[in-house]
Amino acid sequence: MKKIEAIIKPFKLEEVKEALGEIGIQGMTVSEVKGFGRQKGQTEIYRGSEYTVDFLPKIKLELVLADGRAEDAVKAIIAAAHTGKIGDGKIFVSRVEEAVRIRTGERAETAV
Repeated sequence: MKKIEAIIKPFKLEEVKEALGEIGIQGMTVSEVKGFGRQKGQTEIYRGSEYTVDFLPKIKLELVLADGRAEDAVKAIIAAAHTGKIGDGKIFVSRVEEAVRIRTGERAETAV
């Protein structure tokens, strides 16, 4: 199994969710997070004073999928989240050793 963690722009969440739904992926965990990468925050003006916002709002998606589904999910996320501008985000894919559904005790791919 693979775990996909994707950090995307907040306004792209619905598009990514729909793109994953179109390929049959329904379950995911969504978190509101803050961070920055190469964009290094942004400058804002509040009540006439300029200040730097170091951490920008982002959305973190987490999915655990069978190995054979991971690449399709990554492609769908890239297609839906891409704007071509700095700050589009990142996708991390890692191996998952075990998954257990608490309610039934199912393990491995049947648990996800």
